[in-house]
Amino acid sequence: MDKIRKASHAGSWYTDNPQELAEQLDGWLRAAGLAKSSDVRGVIAPHAGYSYSGHAAAYAFGNIDPTNISRIFLLGPSHHYYTPKCALSRARVYKTPIGDLPIDEEVNDELKATGHFEYMDLRVDEAEHSMEMHLPYLAKVFQGYPVKIVPILVGALSAESEALYGRLLAKYVDDSKNFFSVSSDFCHWGSRFNYMHYDKSHGAIYKSIEVLDKMGMDIIETGDPDAFKQYLSETDNTICGRHPISVFLHMLKNSSTKIKIRFLRYEQSSQCKSMRDSSVSYASAVGKVDG
Repeated sequence: MDKIRKASHAGSWYTDNPQELAEQLDGWLRAAGLAKSSDVRGVIAPHAGYSYSGHAAAYAFGNIDPTNISRIFLLGPSHHYYTPKCALSRARVYKTPIGDLPIDEEVNDELKATGHFEYMDLRVDEAEHSMEMHLPYLAKVFQGYPVKIVPILVGALSAESEALYGRLLAKYVDDSKNFFSVSSDFCHWGSRFNYMHYDKSHGAIYKSIEVLDKMGMDIIETGDPDAFKQYLSETDNTICGRHPISVFLHMLKNSSTKIKIRFLRYEQSSQCKSMRDSSVSYASAVGKVDG
């Protein structure tokens, strides 16, 4: 029996009705109105429920030209399971309501052979939403194209480990058939997130959050993982995909192919005006071959 990862968040975080889901994704992709480019080799996109971040995510996934891509690496943070490493999936296929995505077991074996990756069990895999929320968009964009996926759950890595995984994965950036889908939301603001940074000089709370997030986005666009680390230690901004983003920055720094990250969309789940409010920010970026 092949191990199958069920679409465990379908029916709650997004609709499990295939037709409805396909129409919803098509609608958001149309609304974003982006031209597909074969130079786009990666995205950074949010992973909240689609009613919150589905619209913003289209600004990442809408740029993808699926023609020459045969493999997608997914890098997502771990919300429930603690590991100081990166973990690979034991599943053979990831299901979505609109099509299944097979795992590239050859690359999985290659990564495991480095001695730096562990396996997550199916229970951990299905409990995590960070990569699953990218799957319907990827299944939609790559519909009709034979593509395999390499899901990598990125644990609570030290700065040294982020650099190590970046070096290990950099060679895959140099193969133009590979694509990278990096999962992260941005600032989680409010008492329920234990984060209430507020610089009144920027006006309303939501404006202060935007300035904070955009400072981080600007640093990510420079491609400098050390500057991003510095920003996080100075601001403590609650960017849940900080480790996947850092690994991705190290990958780009260590690859021969020069890829430039550019943010195309920024949204907040709501506008915080009082200290009792809360919000989560969503930002979508593309990684595009430079020059």
